[in-house]
Amino acid sequence: MKLTRILLSLLFLACSVAVCGRCFAQAAFAPTAAAPEQVIIDTDIGDDIDDAFAVALALRSPELRILGFTTTFGDTALRAKLLDRLLADTGHAEIPVAVGVPTKATSFTQQRYALARPDTKQHENAAGFILRQIRNAPHQITLIAIGPLVNVGAMIDKDPATFRKLKRVVLMGGSIDRGYGDLDYGPVHGPQPEWNILNDPTSAQKLLDSGVPVYMLPLDSTQLKLDEVKRALLFRQGNAYTDALAVLYFQWGQQTPTLFDPMTIAWLLKPSLCEMEPIRIRVDDKGFTRREAGAPNAQVCLSSNSEEFFRFYIPRLLSAEPGR
Repeated sequence: MKLTRILLSLLFLACSVAVCGRCFAQAAFAPTAAAPEQVIIDTDIGDDIDDAFAVALALRSPELRILGFTTTFGDTALRAKLLDRLLADTGHAEIPVAVGVPTKATSFTQQRYALARPDTKQHENAAGFILRQIRNAPHQITLIAIGPLVNVGAMIDKDPATFRKLKRVVLMGGSIDRGYGDLDYGPVHGPQPEWNILNDPTSAQKLLDSGVPVYMLPLDSTQLKLDEVKRALLFRQGNAYTDALAVLYFQWGQQTPTLFDPMTIAWLLKPSLCEMEPIRIRVDDKGFTRREAGAPNAQVCLSSNSEEFFRFYIPRLLSAEPGR
């Protein structure tokens, strides 16, 4: 009887060791969650409405670690105030905002939202902020450029060696085969100078010559119409993000937004939404982005499925989970 108990004890011990061994082996080889992508978002928020929808998607995406926002083109200080309020209203006041060099005045449609809170924050210079972040994490940072490329040109002029240590630039800009309003419902009018490129073609040329990997989402793949049904789904949700977007939408004062800029964020999160192909792009002085022969200098998405985009975008903003 005693011998039986000893044998049973030894058997139990052997099984326990085997199970623990399997546990350790599984732990050693278990896949780990990917580290969040480190990003900086350079935006001309406050004129059109699509920048705000892009910022909201980024804030709702734990896959991204947002190192900061930078403002570009027009009244960059006022754009920073708008971001300060949007970040505070959505619980992200800790994210820094840096201010780019102001340029010619633009149609700032969301000024009332930006000015509704006292001006208490100090803002660093945008080019200096981005370059410092690159030095702290070389080859690890993705710059998401959803406005004219003024800050990009300033960085290349100031410190091209550090700029080349970006991981990549993801750009909403350009018009390769399709222009504004070419939506597959009628004749294609062909490429046009696109806003972000048109307002600083020299900086776009510098970017494509910089050696930094460029991922371009042009008009061909970003004319995503947020129709009345989709707006109702978002705005009646009543969370901090959709409430802020509703206010900004009504201040924008038009009816159906085109969500050009959010595709840059969506592509980072789900690349299958916008398949890239290598193309050599030449930017001319009139702001056209033209194909040409030669080694590719950009990965370009030439088509996307609007419904697939919105099936990704809307649930992400409606989720009850924390944004970051």
